[in-house]
Amino acid sequence: MTLRVAVVGGGPAGSSAAETLAKAGIETYLLERKLDNAKPCGGAIPLCMVDEFDLPPEIIDRRVRKMKMISPSNIEVNIGSTLKPDEYIGMCRREVLDGFLRDRAAKLGAKLINGTMYKLELPQTDSDPYTLHYTEHRPDGLVGDDRTLQVDLVIGADGANSRVAKAIDAGDYNYAIAFQERIRIPDDKMAYYEELAEMYVGNDVSPDFYAWVFPKYDHVAVGTGTMRVNQAKIKSLQAGIRQRAAKRIEGGEIIKVEAHPIPEHPRPRRVVGRVALVGDAAGTVTKSSGEGIYFAAKSARMCAETIVELSHAGQRIPTEADLKTYIKRWDKEYGATYLVLDLLQRVFYRTDATREAFVEMCADMDVQKLTFDSYLYKTVVPANPLTQLKITAKTVGSLLRGSALSPTRTW
Repeated sequence: MTLRVAVVGGGPAGSSAAETLAKAGIETYLLERKLDNAKPCGGAIPLCMVDEFDLPPEIIDRRVRKMKMISPSNIEVNIGSTLKPDEYIGMCRREVLDGFLRDRAAKLGAKLINGTMYKLELPQTDSDPYTLHYTEHRPDGLVGDDRTLQVDLVIGADGANSRVAKAIDAGDYNYAIAFQERIRIPDDKMAYYEELAEMYVGNDVSPDFYAWVFPKYDHVAVGTGTMRVNQAKIKSLQAGIRQRAAKRIEGGEIIKVEAHPIPEHPRPRRVVGRVALVGDAAGTVTKSSGEGIYFAAKSARMCAETIVELSHAGQRIPTEADLKTYIKRWDKEYGATYLVLDLLQRVFYRTDATREAFVEMCADMDVQKLTFDSYLYKTVVPANPLTQLKITAKTVGSLLRGSALSPTRTW
């Protein structure tokens, strides 16, 4: 037999899963509804992703080596002096990154289908196939015929509004909304952002997250995120970041407006039967930083590698227990990371006082190095006990000076 797998969603998660499966000789179908999709996203990727996923230089619009953290009272802290000359945060446009990863998967053997899945029909027995019902999209942009596809396994990589997740009753999760404007600014203003990104915190730009100005190829992405999901609130917060960054983006022209839901925690069930969820569909976005691209691609690759291993390169159909091996491996490797970032968000994004303390803490060189090393390489950096103690003391000191920590406060 030859294992047949359908991957629903052609973003970084879906494409990474499809590539891994196709390289192993597994019959793989990659279903994507919109081949020119430009997901609203800050577009930051860590250095380790460039190497791990073999990304060519042209995928990276900007190599950010400097960052400004800007507090509610507009105190600016410059970050980046601890970086080595060859270290950077990559900034990319999702339509470019996604297109590259999807095309590479297709070249390696994945069968790319331009279509929208509207129903996943579940099997009646453990050996029956899953049936995907989808509407194909023609090259001329018109809607084509309704079609079906039968497979042994399904990987849901179709984002926060995952239809695959709904079909298997994977459960709901809280989500935030990311809102972003792409703004083309004058050349002299763009030069300021040559290798610089900015992050703003404050109730005026987000009550529970941060706002950003990230440089791209020929424009800056200016946006914010919040869990308080309503249109009026989003417009108010976007007006806040536009006002805070007004002088630096003066004379700019809005070329695109984007919004998208972002999961706040993993779904209750990420594997059901012979269906596995990855990326945003599974809820792999991190708290505090809101990082999603690397973890989406990594979770999908880990899922696909587990399928290749436990199917003996497609010679047997993995069971639900087999697929859950991917979840166990994922949680073991990254569970602590998510817990720490969740705690940081709860502590530092609560009030403007805690945000001031957060920005103050970011001025410390030990904190900067620990943070950058952890972000760039996705490893728990083994700081020595004295450094860890010093960072803890400075954190508490910053909170106290900002009147953000009180003996009577309940956590």
